[in-house]
Amino acid sequence: MATVPFTMDHAVYAYAPSETGNRSPRKLHRIRELRKQQGVSLRTASRKLGMPASQVREEEKPDTDLLVSQLSQWADILDVPIADLLEEPQNNLSSPIRERAKLVRIMKTVKAISERTQEANIGILAEVLTDQLVDLMPELADINAWNNVGQRRSLNDLGQIAERRISCDSIVGAMRD
Repeated sequence: MATVPFTMDHAVYAYAPSETGNRSPRKLHRIRELRKQQGVSLRTASRKLGMPASQVREEEKPDTDLLVSQLSQWADILDVPIADLLEEPQNNLSSPIRERAKLVRIMKTVKAISERTQEANIGILAEVLTDQLVDLMPELADINAWNNVGQRRSLNDLGQIAERRISCDSIVGAMRD
């Protein structure tokens, strides 16, 4: 039976180091990144949290598994919602941009339904939805429906494959594999 090593700091917080082998550790939070963005120094965070700077550094490590109460303390100090601490950095878009993108996708769907429906009742519902979405965000009025099959190209446009150059060596190497 394998055990997970852990250390106890001040008999309050337990840290379980991730044992991922050769893989990079999974990022659980963005505390360090947000602390720096908010202009809060390590010393200030240490003082406000009531713990030594070494413990603050340990909690700031992105792969440190923290308790909800610890995240709540960090959220209070950094003056951000807890959700912002947990947000994965893979998604580089800010919350308003993500929400706008969602509304754009919904509007594209509503416009597609409106264009393709044969039934009057569904057309009316699509118009009502369109009006409601435009009330939420006026710039959605200019959004077009989804394409039927895919992005249409003119005869002058080249596909991506025509723009990429492939060396003969890479083709021969792929054939050998």
